[in-house]
Amino acid sequence: MNGRREHPAGIRFGTDGWRAVIADGFTFENVERVAQAYADFINQQPPGDNVEHPAQKQVVVGYDRRFLSEHFAARAAEVLAGNEIEVSLFDADVPTPLVSWAVRERGAAGGVVITASHNPATFNGFKIKAPWGGSATPETTVAVESLVDANPPQTARLNSDASSNLEAEVESYRRQVASYVDLERVRALRGRVVVDPMHGSGGRWVESFLKGGRLSVETIRGDRDTLFGGVAPEPIDRNLAPLKERVRERRALVGLATDGDADRVGAVNELGETMTMHEVVPLVLLHLARVRKQTGGIVRTFSQSVLLKRIAAAHKLPLHETPIGFKYIADLMLREDILIGAEESGGIGVRGHIPERDGILNSLLFLEAIASSGKTPNEMVREMHREFGEFYFGRRDLHTEVARGLALVESLGTKPPAAAGGFAVEAVETLDGTKLVFGDESWLLFRQSGTEPVLRVYAEATSVEKMNALLDEGCRLAESFHH
Repeated sequence: MNGRREHPAGIRFGTDGWRAVIADGFTFENVERVAQAYADFINQQPPGDNVEHPAQKQVVVGYDRRFLSEHFAARAAEVLAGNEIEVSLFDADVPTPLVSWAVRERGAAGGVVITASHNPATFNGFKIKAPWGGSATPETTVAVESLVDANPPQTARLNSDASSNLEAEVESYRRQVASYVDLERVRALRGRVVVDPMHGSGGRWVESFLKGGRLSVETIRGDRDTLFGGVAPEPIDRNLAPLKERVRERRALVGLATDGDADRVGAVNELGETMTMHEVVPLVLLHLARVRKQTGGIVRTFSQSVLLKRIAAAHKLPLHETPIGFKYIADLMLREDILIGAEESGGIGVRGHIPERDGILNSLLFLEAIASSGKTPNEMVREMHREFGEFYFGRRDLHTEVARGLALVESLGTKPPAAAGGFAVEAVETLDGTKLVFGDESWLLFRQSGTEPVLRVYAEATSVEKMNALLDEGCRLAESFHH
C-alpha cells in the first residue's frame, strides 16, 4: 500500500464506491478493511419496514470478469458473514444491474459488486448498491469511508447455500427484461445484429433474449479476458474497432456494445460508425413518447443533447437538467415521475425498471426502437435531424493537472471570451464546469475531473465542421491558459 498516493487510511471512495489498481491499492487486505467498514455501516442502520431501512440484515454480492474478481467477492462475503450479516453471493460473474435488481427484489439492506466498470484492466473496485436497487448515495459512501479501520475485519466461512440461492432473482430479472421490451417485434426483424460485451460481464445476455426468431444475432468478444483485449472496456469509438469492422463485414443493421460490468451501452450504425449518446438517447426518447405513447419527465445531464430539450418541448414533457453523473438522475427517478434520464457516457435509466443504468435492457430497448421505425439507425438519425435540427457531438480529453484545470474552468466562467472559434458567445452556464453557449444553441463545455488529471472538453454543434472547430478552439484555450 503506497501512502504517498492515497490519504493515510489508504482507501479513498469515489462516486459509488472504492476503486484502485490491483495488487497496489486493491489487495485482499484492503478489500477486507472496506468490507468491514460496510458491515459496520449495515449493522448501525436502524431496522425498519421501508426501502430506506429494510428489516433484513442481508447483502447481495456480485462480481465482474476482472482479474481475481470472484476471489475478492468471496473475501468480501466472508467479512460480511463474520459480522452476522446474511450473504447471498452470485456463483458466476453477472451484470451489475442484475445485482441491483436482486437487492431490491429481496428487500436486502444493500449490495456489493466487485467491479471497476469501464476502467482499464489494471483496476478493480468495490461498488455499493442501495436497498432500492441503485447506486449508493454519496452520504452512504462517505459514511462507509469514515468507518474504515474502526474495527478489525471479522471473517466467517460462508454457508454452502450462500451462492446457490439467487436463481429466483436471475429468473425474475429475465422476466422483467422480457416483459419490458417487445421481443417478438425485435426477433421478427430481417437482418443481423452484432453484440459486443467487450469481454465484460454482459457476456451472452443480450444474445440470449434474441434467439429463436428471424433476426440473426452474433456475439463477439463474449468470453472472459481479464485484459479486455488490450483496451478499456468502455463502449466509446476508440475501443470499438472490432465491432465496427464486424458490422461492416456482416452488413449488419446495428452493433450493440456494453461496458465491463454491463451497465452502460454503446451502438454502431449500419455504416460501421459509432453512434453517440446524443443520437441514441433522443431516438429512444422519441420511441417511448411516440410509439409507446408514454409521458413523464426527461432528465438531461449537463453534457447531454440539445435534441432532448427540443423533443421534450415538442411533446410537452417536463425537462430537468442536472450535473453530470448518474446519481443525479437516480435521485430524481426516486422522487419524481421520470420517463428517461441519461448521461453522455452511455448510462440510461428508464421508468418501470430500477433507478439504475442497465446496458442489457437498454441494448434491447434501442433494438425495439429500430424495429418499430422500419428504418436503419442512420436513417433514423437523419429523420430526427430533419424534424428537430441537426446536432453533432464530440469530446476530447486533455491531460491537465487538477488545480490548473479547475482554475481554467473557473476563469472561463467568470471571464468568458466574447467569441470562440469565430462564433459569438451568447451565454455562459456553470451548473457543472463551464459551458459557453452560442446563438444557434451549439455549445462548448469545459469540465475538470476532481480525481484525475483529465480536463474534458465537450461540444455539440449544428454541423460536424463547427463541432470540430469548437473542440479545436477549446483545446487551444486550455493549452494556452496560465494561472
